Amino acid sequence: MLKKCLHGPNQLKAQPAAKFVKAANQFLSEVTLEKGGHRVNGKSMMSIMELANHTEEELILSVDGEDAALAMDVLSSLLGEER
Repeated sequence: MLKKCLHGPNQLKAQPAAKFVKAANQFLSEVTLEKGGHRVNGKSMMSIMELANHTEEELILSVDGEDAALAMDVLSSLLGEER
């Protein structure tokens, strides 16, 4: 399992979240996001939108599976890690 903590304003609004979900569903790995102690399925738009209500700045991206390394690179960049 790979984990990455992302700090600062992360893009969890509707359009960026939709791009994230679309990308996450291209991978076989399990993708989860955690913010403020609330953990959700990173492949579900409704679940990700739940996190938008949490004001904490730290977002934890976890990826577990056979293509986890590639998934982590792609998904963390979509969340603004690569600015």
